[in-house]
Amino acid sequence: MSTSETSGTDESVLAELTRLRESIDNIDAAVVHMLAERFKCTQQVGHLKAQHHLPPADPARESRQIARLRQLAESAKLDPGFAEKLLNFIIAEVIRHHEQIADGPRS
Repeated sequence: MSTSETSGTDESVLAELTRLRESIDNIDAAVVHMLAERFKCTQQVGHLKAQHHLPPADPARESRQIARLRQLAESAKLDPGFAEKLLNFIIAEVIRHHEQIADGPRS
């Protein structure tokens, strides 16, 4: 925040804002690391599927996962629609990775 944005704002408010933003930054870092771990697992799934000539997408599993995530979101007081959109985005990326794995290495 620039000085002009904060001029006249109580120091305790600025300190609380900084504290909250630091928490947000830490949570964002944790989310990125968790996604990285998730993608490591899905890469292994992609290799297993490619080795056994299984399709990159599994619509039945994806539907179960979306329903499960919506339920988890509701329990966590998070908008289930948002959670579904996020999972759909992740699933699309996983399928893209699985397709790339199935196509084999590029020369």
